[in-house]
Amino acid sequence: MKLPLSWLNDYVDVDDLEIEALAKLMTMVGLEVEEIRLVGRAKPPGDMHEFKYTGISWPVDKFVVAQVDEVMPHPNADRLVLCRVNDGTDEIIVLTGAPNLLEYKGIGPLGQPLKVAYAREGAELYDGHQPGRKLMKLKKMKIRGVESSSMICSEKELGISDAHGGVIILDDDAPTGMPLVDYMGDAVFDVNTLPNMVRDASVLGMAREVAAVTCRELREPDVSLEMDGPAIEGRADIQITDPELNPRFVLGLIEGITTKPSPYWVQRRLNLAGMRPINCIVDATNYIMLELGQPLHAFDYDILVERAGGKPPTIITRTAEVGETLTTLDGVTHSLDREMELVTDTAGPLSIAGVMGGEESEVNGETTDVLLEGAAWNFINVRKTVSKLKINSEAAYRFSRGVHPALAEIGVRLALKRMAEWGGGQVSQGLIDLYPNPPEDPVVVFSASWVNDSLGTNIQPEEMADILRRLAFECHVDGEMITAKTPPHRLDINQGLVGRADLLEEISRIYGYDQIPSHRLNQPLPPQHVNHQLMMEENLRDLLVNLGLQELVAYRMTSPEREERRFPPEYDGPYEEYLEIQNPITVERRVMRRSILATMLEILEYNSNLDRRLAFFEIGPVFHPVEGQLLPDEKVMLSIGLTGVRDLPSWGMDEPPVMDFYDLKGVVEGMLAGLHIENVHYRAGEHPSLHPGKTAQILIGDTVVGFMGELHPLVKANFEMGEAPVYVAELEFLLLLAAARTLFDVEAVPTFPPVLEDLAVVVDEAVTAAEVEAVIRKGGGNELKKVQLFDIYRGAQVGDGKKSLAFNLTYIAPDRTLTDKEVSKLRKRIIDLLGKELDAELRS
Repeated sequence: MKLPLSWLNDYVDVDDLEIEALAKLMTMVGLEVEEIRLVGRAKPPGDMHEFKYTGISWPVDKFVVAQVDEVMPHPNADRLVLCRVNDGTDEIIVLTGAPNLLEYKGIGPLGQPLKVAYAREGAELYDGHQPGRKLMKLKKMKIRGVESSSMICSEKELGISDAHGGVIILDDDAPTGMPLVDYMGDAVFDVNTLPNMVRDASVLGMAREVAAVTCRELREPDVSLEMDGPAIEGRADIQITDPELNPRFVLGLIEGITTKPSPYWVQRRLNLAGMRPINCIVDATNYIMLELGQPLHAFDYDILVERAGGKPPTIITRTAEVGETLTTLDGVTHSLDREMELVTDTAGPLSIAGVMGGEESEVNGETTDVLLEGAAWNFINVRKTVSKLKINSEAAYRFSRGVHPALAEIGVRLALKRMAEWGGGQVSQGLIDLYPNPPEDPVVVFSASWVNDSLGTNIQPEEMADILRRLAFECHVDGEMITAKTPPHRLDINQGLVGRADLLEEISRIYGYDQIPSHRLNQPLPPQHVNHQLMMEENLRDLLVNLGLQELVAYRMTSPEREERRFPPEYDGPYEEYLEIQNPITVERRVMRRSILATMLEILEYNSNLDRRLAFFEIGPVFHPVEGQLLPDEKVMLSIGLTGVRDLPSWGMDEPPVMDFYDLKGVVEGMLAGLHIENVHYRAGEHPSLHPGKTAQILIGDTVVGFMGELHPLVKANFEMGEAPVYVAELEFLLLLAAARTLFDVEAVPTFPPVLEDLAVVVDEAVTAAEVEAVIRKGGGNELKKVQLFDIYRGAQVGDGKKSLAFNLTYIAPDRTLTDKEVSKLRKRIIDLLGKELDAELRS
């Protein structure tokens, strides 16, 4: 929200505070000042500032209030005029082309001089004829034969707004000759209002915070209202269909008002606050919304009577009916659904509750009688409506966060008062006020010692109560105990334990976070309870990154059609149930995923044209609905995807080879070794997404924990990928977690030299390398430290149905250097065991 300091000063005296100091105070209590725009006021001295500044200053000798005594024709141009201007010291002829002065041209001396903002020669201001904000300096020049060196200013030239359709016409009481900065100089704070502080999305709300933190008096608005018109009773009625959606509705009536521009001071304040002035009726509703935080809506009363067939209108609040539409004030026609709350009459919808009014019943230039609405709405319903209709309005911003119903009556009274002051007319006696669902203002009881123990402070109970009273709480102190009743403008204070935490925050905010002392802990830290699953998950991430992979953070939402692409076209597997999302962001993200592999393939597809080497992994849940169970089964999975070249090309290197199955197997083995998982083995398997004959199951003991292999060619054809084969793996994270070890044995680095030898054996084609390795390790005993397969040979030399497997063997003894005799004995035992268990022969 944009907060003009002149407006804030109406409710709490801040003239003696430096701009920078005030901005820091507001930020420390939760009103985060993001920018300060200077509108005439001088920038604080110095080069180092805590806040961003924009805008321009109006030096007292260059910008003053002046009066135009006569508007005369230009001798050489019909669209230019010469103004006889008195700036308090001299009379000057000023040339201007302002269209709003043409009506005064040639009528002689004005009976009531026009008060204007006048800039003298040498003044720096914004160029009104250039886009954006470009500074220029006034200097003497001739325009159509007439010399000019000064200017009557528009709002754009002074930095008030972007309006440049005419010069500013000040109110008649503006004192001629007064420095302009003293008359209407200002600074505007751009304040980021936090979601739970919507009570402060108003000038009065921010003034209350400033008054509380500075211990100054808060001046409440005067809601006294002269109601001298006919009684409103019998001239309108209200019906509330659902008090949960509409806790309160208030109507007021003003008749005989003139629809005209508001006083200039009102227009200037609205412009500075970021709202466009329209007329005194609409401006009054916007002014009260910014001032009090209560959005209002003005109906043309005569249009409502006409819609009611000449009878007094009945305002009805209800949800929309099927097929209803409404054209809002912005000219957009919206299709409504049954969950959207509306303000209607007997003829149909009038406005979308808490969001925006309708075009048909809006006030216009001919409006003389106004029926004014002030209401409270269910913030969740408003939020849903805003989300569905994609409407952003100042009213919706406040109502979607919660506005207390108590503000409705105050807002209506203040707005009727402003309308009568700015546009005349008579306010009808009384209000129509239907209040079926008043909220309970919580009463919270807490002890001062609990607050001090929580904050590490020594604040006295009476001081805590005083802080809360400054925030409009009603407080009673009984020894250590404080009872606080929530003021009727706040919906953010809860009951019980949460309410005590809310008041703890209020006390600490106003006391000052920077005043809370720092203390060493007066007792030892409690024992740390490790989240084993989270720790192992982070460990696994580190392992995979160190193995050269990049982590993915992907959408969990998908569609069944996207996931079906992970199967070949002829796949005829069982139907898969999906967990559907009630309010999906798009039809492509309407269900929760069942497969992490499908996500990996989509991301490989997306990145396939961006890099020659892709190596990804993802750790995340999949969601399987369970019949009769509200929540799905969420299984955490690990996926790995590789495709492209093994290494990126570099200087002096030939074209690198493409990754193959063993690159994937190496990643999986490295990962499992890093987790210190034992008894891992692999066996041929099948998977509908993988290439037949190029698929392996991953087992820990007898438990299958996942699979890996090359992507099926028909599945790959479902994705737009390059020519390189794609290799993927999918494993169950919790099964890995169960087998991983955080405590494991370590051995000292051997101090005696190893003995290295090769061993080649011929076995049947059906015998796996893993089986041969297991027998070798069994025969080698403790001295055999490493076995590594380095060659597989098939051919005439070994015979049909046979293959040769060659292994590197490493022998080490921890206490001595092994002799040839000892190694020969180990080798013979290995060969004998291979022959006995696998019918293996030593290859000659």
